[in-house]
Amino acid sequence: WFCDLTLETIKTLTLSPAAVRKRVSFEGVGILRSYAEQKQSVVLVLGHFGNWELAGARYSAEPGLPQLYVIYHPLQNKWFDRLVYHMRTRHGTRLYTMRETSRSMLRDRHLNTATAFIADQTPSPERAYWMTFLNQDTPVFQGTESLSKKLGYPVVYISITRPRRGYYHLQVETLVADPKSTAEGEITEIHTRRLERDIINYPHLWLWTHRRWKHQRPTTNE
Repeated sequence: WFCDLTLETIKTLTLSPAAVRKRVSFEGVGILRSYAEQKQSVVLVLGHFGNWELAGARYSAEPGLPQLYVIYHPLQNKWFDRLVYHMRTRHGTRLYTMRETSRSMLRDRHLNTATAFIADQTPSPERAYWMTFLNQDTPVFQGTESLSKKLGYPVVYISITRPRRGYYHLQVETLVADPKSTAEGEITEIHTRRLERDIINYPHLWLWTHRRWKHQRPTTNE
């Protein structure tokens, strides 16, 4: 699957919007269209699962949705960074750098946006929310929760499955409609458990190589 993922990602550089729509079905898109009609911005949550790059292209190829913003970390290799930037933006997706995400979302809160968080990246252990994930003690980024609560943006999960080689299926579901009413840690638990369910059901579609458990929980000194 990883070899296919690499080739499919490269192919994203040349696929037309029509070709993207043919390769990726989009279930529940009406949920996102409804948010757009209400001028309600949302936080999207997904993982390194299926083909997340192609999923972003498919979202941006669909008319009438909140403008997609993807959070990314600029690469040290400038040539490769420009290539990835072009691949991610050629269908209309816009990017926030990881360092500027909070400031940029606050700046753009008057716009109708959908900001995508890849929720299974590994944060600094000291600033993480710790929970059990796939039976392992795991640090989770708190930015998804803190920004959705601060801005009042519903949290929407996008599941990516692969019905056959070269083709994907997106399924949209609202996980948290009213983030400001949730308890501390609740949103983080909900979206992490939802991703965990996909991984358990389709373990071959998760990127197991990205060192999810490289940190240990910090010990507290009494």
